[in-house]
Amino acid sequence: MKKRYKFLFPVIAASLLTTTTAFTYKDDFFELAKQLEIFSSLYKAVNQNYVEETNAAELMDNAIKNMLKNLDPYTVYFNEQDVIRFKTNTIGEYTGIGANLYRKDGRLFVIEPFQDSAADKAGLKAGDEIIQINDVKLVDFKEDISQLLRGAKNTVIDVTYNRNGTKQTTKISLDDVEVKAVPFYQLLDDKKTGYIVLSQFNAKTTAEVKEALVALKKQGATQIVLDLQNNPGGLLQEAVNLCNLFVNKNELIVTTKSKDVKSNLSLRTQNEPVDTQIPLAILINEKSASASEIVAGALQDLDRAVVVGNRSFGKGLVQRPIDLPYGTQLKVTISKYYTPSGRCIQALDYGHKDKDGKAIKISEKDYTAFKTKAGRVVYDGGGILPDFIVDANKQSNIVKLLDDEKVIFNFCTQLYNLNANKAEIKTVSDADFTAFKNYIKQHNIVLQSDSEKALMELESTIKKEEVSDVVQQQLTALQQAIKNSQEIEIDKNKNEIKQLILEDLITRYQYKNGLHQYYAHNNPTVKKGVEVLNNSNLYKQTLKVK
Repeated sequence: MKKRYKFLFPVIAASLLTTTTAFTYKDDFFELAKQLEIFSSLYKAVNQNYVEETNAAELMDNAIKNMLKNLDPYTVYFNEQDVIRFKTNTIGEYTGIGANLYRKDGRLFVIEPFQDSAADKAGLKAGDEIIQINDVKLVDFKEDISQLLRGAKNTVIDVTYNRNGTKQTTKISLDDVEVKAVPFYQLLDDKKTGYIVLSQFNAKTTAEVKEALVALKKQGATQIVLDLQNNPGGLLQEAVNLCNLFVNKNELIVTTKSKDVKSNLSLRTQNEPVDTQIPLAILINEKSASASEIVAGALQDLDRAVVVGNRSFGKGLVQRPIDLPYGTQLKVTISKYYTPSGRCIQALDYGHKDKDGKAIKISEKDYTAFKTKAGRVVYDGGGILPDFIVDANKQSNIVKLLDDEKVIFNFCTQLYNLNANKAEIKTVSDADFTAFKNYIKQHNIVLQSDSEKALMELESTIKKEEVSDVVQQQLTALQQAIKNSQEIEIDKNKNEIKQLILEDLITRYQYKNGLHQYYAHNNPTVKKGVEVLNNSNLYKQTLKVK
């Protein structure tokens, strides 16, 4: 058996070499075969000798995904269920319950039931914890939960959930779910500004934006605000096609550069535009990524739109899906995005990491200047820097931690459950903010900032080494100081926190459509975009339009 394995793995390595670029792996032929043999032998030894029964699929899935983690966050392995979910996101439709879900530590929570979806009709609300689906208790279920919530249309599933400490049950009849790229558009109160919200780049993006644009022009729109805030991106070609609605045929939109010249691309517009003259403002923020950045960067470089908001995320790495056996897939980073002026969108250098293993971010002093089509100076540095910065919409560090840890979301669940009979909400009071601070104290919430993480590691070390009581007292004092600092930061960012509480509650009472309605009239970045468009001289001067 041992001889057979020694023969098998060089053959596997050789077959891998024949399907990849020769210059990439030629020098690693022996090392690749060696590591494959080691891995197989290790896996076989664990499977045969480990005290408990092992799950082959789960072990391998974790091994592959952890191996890829060291490269970048976007080079990932998709098992069969992951592939189905990925295709759903790009196609824009599926059959299921129609809700955004969040899983943490084996627990599954409803983040948002879509309006009129199967989940909504069954009575599920944001904050509900789903604990059982049919006869499957989720606490014992380690696999992909989405497979339990999808199936043929009209399939009925029994769902048990906790709401506010009370166990409840409901039946959900699975239905078609359409994920709209443009969930909202409207002619604003000035009767001349068309407002379009684009939430993602799926196969329907260009068609839906075009439909909104044409409809708004018919209603009298003479200027357009295209909102890409919080848009994580998606299909590259849809970004190019979207730009094509506003710029002429054969304009360069994006290039990709790779170590393999075969992967280098120059993508140009291919169709006749809808409108190359209508004044246009593109809105972005820290969560606008990938295809959103391509659109914002290209229209900025071509002097076709003003960009308003905050510097975008900086996701400029291109992935290619590669099909693997048994319906699995590898999504691997192959190149980087560059705007028409030559700017690289990518913010973090995963090829070079600091002493803590974190990717290095380009320093502002190292930014490089480029020129737009009209000669305006723009800079790289990762992400797209807007022409007009809106500080009011920039998220503070403490609020980001509150958001990431779902503290605001969980508080709003409690607040909503106490006032579920309200039809809507228009304001968040100072009393609500005080209740929020009390909620943090009652639940002893300490946010995991870098300093807190370092302190927890120090505490763990001190306990192991059994140091003196004096050191322990000093550590306790330091912990209290950090906790006090957290309270000060929360008070300092009171208005920002109140705003996020309001937005969360609006979504619960009036769904996402209500939130988009609110943004259309109250979001600082939307207001700034409209302000710039309304000032014709400022708009033209910014773009150097003659």
